Amino acid sequence: MGTPNGIAAKCLQIEANRGKNIQMRNLLSDPRNLELIRLLQDDPRTNISDLARRIGMSAPWVKERVTRLEEAGVIRGYVIELDPVALGWPVTAYVRIRPMPGQLPKIAELAASMPQVAECHRITGEDCFILKVYLASLESMDSILDRFLAFGQTTTSLVQSSPVPLRQPPLPHLA
Repeated sequence: MGTPNGIAAKCLQIEANRGKNIQMRNLLSDPRNLELIRLLQDDPRTNISDLARRIGMSAPWVKERVTRLEEAGVIRGYVIELDPVALGWPVTAYVRIRPMPGQLPKIAELAASMPQVAECHRITGEDCFILKVYLASLESMDSILDRFLAFGQTTTSLVQSSPVPLRQPPLPHLA
């Protein structure tokens, strides 16, 4: 059991998360907010004036809505999509890792320190991690995997093609 201050802090965090979730649900129950998100998904570089024109609302109103969506964490950022092949990373692999006892934090730290690791997820099942890794060549795979083998067992799958590329989660549907 945690300390009384630790328990109080955890309760405050739970309440803050509950409040944020309610705020998100309220924002996502507005069809105009969902339309703003759809437009920004299609082109994150769309400026406020264009968004306002397309929705049929004033620019200050649209700016306020976008700001609320950002502050609530519904919109977490605006990114560019880079082509790994054009950047010299023609091979993509997924690596599952089953850590040895006591090595869990070391794997997460190592993954975070390697620029070739594009994603690292803690997962359920026999393995504890799955990583998406970009490689310059198949020959470079050994040097990447060897670093993880010091902490656990790896299983690697190479990506042949991506019939469904990375996409955003679906937006809620309003009744």
